[in-house]
Amino acid sequence: MHESTPSRGEMIGRHPVSAIEHAMDRAAELGREAKGTTSPNPPVGAVIIDADGRIVGQGHTQPAGGPHAEVMAVCDAGDATAGATAVVTLEPCAHTGRTGPCTDVLLSAGISTVVYAVPDPNPIAHGGHEVLADAGLTVIGGFRADEVRLGALRSWLHRVDTGRAMVTLKVAATLDGRVAAPDGTSQWITSAEARNYVHRDRATRDALIVGTGTVIADNPRLTARKPDGTLYAHQPDHVIVGSRSIAKEAKIFAHARSQRFDTHNLSHVIQELTQQGYVDLLIEGGPTLASAALEQGVVDHIHWYVAPSILGSGLPAIHIPHVSTLTDRRDFTIERITQLGPDLLIDTHRQAKASPQ
Repeated sequence: MHESTPSRGEMIGRHPVSAIEHAMDRAAELGREAKGTTSPNPPVGAVIIDADGRIVGQGHTQPAGGPHAEVMAVCDAGDATAGATAVVTLEPCAHTGRTGPCTDVLLSAGISTVVYAVPDPNPIAHGGHEVLADAGLTVIGGFRADEVRLGALRSWLHRVDTGRAMVTLKVAATLDGRVAAPDGTSQWITSAEARNYVHRDRATRDALIVGTGTVIADNPRLTARKPDGTLYAHQPDHVIVGSRSIAKEAKIFAHARSQRFDTHNLSHVIQELTQQGYVDLLIEGGPTLASAALEQGVVDHIHWYVAPSILGSGLPAIHIPHVSTLTDRRDFTIERITQLGPDLLIDTHRQAKASPQ
């Protein structure tokens, strides 16, 4: 199995590496378009290119029970699949579940070469590489795998690896870490550009988690809205955590499926949601829920939006009462910093706890 990206001067089948890179870029983009709609299945993108490197078919995974990306791409290509090359973000599956094996579809279509990025870690579905190679196809695995695994597939790979949905905590605060002024006002700390980004991000998630306190205090809709106010096609489900009563008329119930957990045990909530098929969760509660999530160790990533302002006092974004010394801190690694209008978005992931020295 080839597990690295060839140099640009090499050929893959009949194509220069640059043509395969272009096709993989498009496949990754298609996977991103599917993100949030496919769980518990992975959001895969697939592209079919002809002998001249032109894209003749493309597609992404449909909602659970629907066709996989390879099937969509083959159907889109029509009669142009004979001798063509398939470029896919994830190793084609070789098992029968709600749908048949993608390897069968590629073989029946007369595909001659398959290039994929990430080997399938699912023990039930993997083995597509061997099936295709044994049938005489040229198969290249691991093409730009490190890059692709950090894209749309990231939360699904986390779920397979850990047995638990991936959890991202969203925080929006001032430079001095405040989320509200002393009088409770908080709209808006961040800019319209940052808020628009938040809405786009919501549209890629399986569900949003919020506490009962935030629902009562702010009565949020928690929808994913475009800048013109219309809704994105995908709306994440809503998960409400806590024991306080919520009015049936609360806005949060208007646009998405919702469920309640009368508990503060977030590990239990995450595990239950994982069992229900959720893969990618975004915590959008206030400081109480955010602090509890960090204290209970359920946060895998933080999206921290920073506004260039100082309040000096007011409500802190995080308060973990049991941290009394530096060694009790929660460490995260910064992956990326993005400018959003006047604000910054700092993307981080949790570091493994180091052993005491």
